[in-house]
This record gives sequence, C-alpha cells and structure tokens, in this order.
Amino acid sequence: QVQLVESGGGLVQPGGSLRLSCAASGFTFGYYSIGWFRRAPGKEREGISCISTSDGSIYYADSVKGRFTISRDNAKNTAYLQMNSLKPEDTAVYYCALYRGMMHRNTWSYQKIYRHWGQGTQVTVSS
Repeated sequence: QVQLVESGGGLVQPGGSLRLSCAASGFTFGYYSIGWFRRAPGKEREGISCISTSDGSIYYADSVKGRFTISRDNAKNTAYLQMNSLKPEDTAVYYCALYRGMMHRNTWSYQKIYRHWGQGTQVTVSS
C-alpha cells in the first residue's frame, strides 16, 4: 500500500525557515518523481516544485524560486522541501505527491497526473 506522510510544518516568523519531509512507503521510491504542492486559504492548490526520477531534473514555481530547494534521498525513501526566507503568503497546507516515471518541464505542475498524495502539513508564516 502506497503511503506518503508529510512532516515538518509549523508556525514560523517571516524570514524564517522550515524543512518539510515526505516519507514514502509501499513502493519503489526511485521509480517516481516527487511533486510538492500547496493550498493557501481561499485559493486553489498549486504546484510549487518537482524533482524528477532518473535524471533528477528540478522545477520550481516562480513564486518560490530562489527561496525553496527540493531534494530527495532514495535510500531513505524521503523527499524534502527546504523553505527559506518565508513570507506570510507562503502560509498554506503543503502536500507531496507521486508521479511514476520521469517528469517533464511542461507538465510537472499538473495535479491530475500525480497518482498518490499525502495528507498535508500546515505551514503558517506569521509574526
């Protein structure tokens, strides 16, 4: 059974940092690309980053480029999202999701192509 569990969310002041983790089980982690998405209050869920399997290509939304860093450790079946210089507008529930195979530049943020999702972790940026 495929399971994804996000952790690492919490309350942080503007300018602070958090590292989210996405722990996976029940499948061969290395076969999958990992996406991070978020849903802010009153907004639709949006894609913020993805790391592909095989070639390790990485993609970011413009809103987080230069502040967030995605990574993965296949030996630990875990993906990470390092979030620096956090802003109040980063407040959201953050989700990780799986796509089997290599990800492509033009489709990484399309939610419908991701097959499995975690339950989400809350990130609140506030003073």
